Amino acid sequence: MTEDPTDQQAPDGDGTISVFLVDDHALFRSGVRAELERGVPDVRVVGEAGSVDEAVAAVRHHRPDVVLLDVHMPDGGGAEVLRRLRPELPDVVFLALSVSDAAEDVIAVIRAGARGYVTKTISGRELADAVRRVHGGDAVFSPRLAGFVLDVFSNKPGAAPPGDPELDLLTRRERDVLRLLARGYAYKEIAAELFISVKTVETHVSSVLRKTQLSNRYELSRWASDRRLV
Repeated sequence: MTEDPTDQQAPDGDGTISVFLVDDHALFRSGVRAELERGVPDVRVVGEAGSVDEAVAAVRHHRPDVVLLDVHMPDGGGAEVLRRLRPELPDVVFLALSVSDAAEDVIAVIRAGARGYVTKTISGRELADAVRRVHGGDAVFSPRLAGFVLDVFSNKPGAAPPGDPELDLLTRRERDVLRLLARGYAYKEIAAELFISVKTVETHVSSVLRKTQLSNRYELSRWASDRRLV
C-alpha cells in the first residue's frame, strides 16, 4: 500500500471534507496533497493509493467523502475503480482528475459514475473548489469539457445516445467525420468542412471502420443513421 501510515479517517461532524487520492504517480499525489493541505482548512486528505487494488481496499476502509481519481493506471484505471466501488459505496463521490481530455476517457468515467472530470492543469484553489462542489452535489467539469459532456448526453445530431458502448469507442472528431460521411460528403468536402486534410479524414474513416468492424462507407452510413448521427 502507498498510504501514509499517519492517514486516518476524518472524524464525523467536524465540518471537513475527507479526500482520498488515487494516482499511479507518487510525485503527483504528493503535489496534490500539498496543495490541498496548504491553506484549505475544510479539505483534508485521508489517504492515497497508486493502483486499482490498493484504491479499492483503502477507499473501503476510509470511506472518504470524495475520491480524486486518475483515469489511466496500469491495472485498469478509474473506470475499474468505479465499477468495483460505486455499487457498495453510493455515498462516496468520485471526481476524475486526469491529464487526458480525450472524449472516450471522459465518457467512460462519467458513465461509470464519476460526478465530474477535471484536468491536471487545474490550480490548487480550483481543485479545492471542485472538491467542495461535487461534495455538495454539483457536477464539475473543466471548462473545455463542459460543453462536450452536455453534447454527448443530449439528443443533438452527433451526440452519443446514453448507454451506447459502440459510440463510446469513437472520438468526437470521428463522429464529426462519420456524420458528414453519412450525409454523402466526399472526403475532400469533409476536409474542407472540418478544416483538416484529406489524409486526416481518411485516417479517421479507417479508425471508425476498425472500431465498428464495418467494411465500407455505405455500411457506416446505415450504422450512423441507426444511431441518429445524421
